[in-house]
Amino acid sequence: MIEVNLDVMLSKRKMSSGELAARIGITQANLSILKTGKAKAIRFSTLEAICRELKCQPGDILEFKEDL
Repeated sequence: MIEVNLDVMLSKRKMSSGELAARIGITQANLSILKTGKAKAIRFSTLEAICRELKCQPGDILEFKEDL
């Protein structure tokens, strides 16, 4: 299972999800779907934009956890 740690990075950078959505050019609704882990896929261009704005690596946002 892939866990999305976007809330953690937003908190560390003291940035709201609305601000991030505006900076990377996606809707707050789509960012919310990603944050809650309900997204089935993410474009590399979106991941790149998130990483650029949050000054982080993809592994800071996405984490693999084994299903038990």
